[in-house]
Amino acid sequence: MAFEQFMAGIYLLLDEIQKRPEDAHILQEQLREKIAELHVLGLPVPEDLAKLEEELSADGADELFDNMPV
Repeated sequence: MAFEQFMAGIYLLLDEIQKRPEDAHILQEQLREKIAELHVLGLPVPEDLAKLEEELSADGADELFDNMPV
């Protein structure tokens, strides 16, 4: 799959996240998978997507430990 096709798929997912916020957690996981595919194939990850990936990872870690007793 060409880089442009990956990017088109990623931007479609971003649009879906905005349109369907109730499904954001599912769509965000799909987004992480698409970005991971870019990494695996050695394709460049645009800076804005790399930053978004970091934010999603940080948000996911927070959710994981939200209900842990201190």
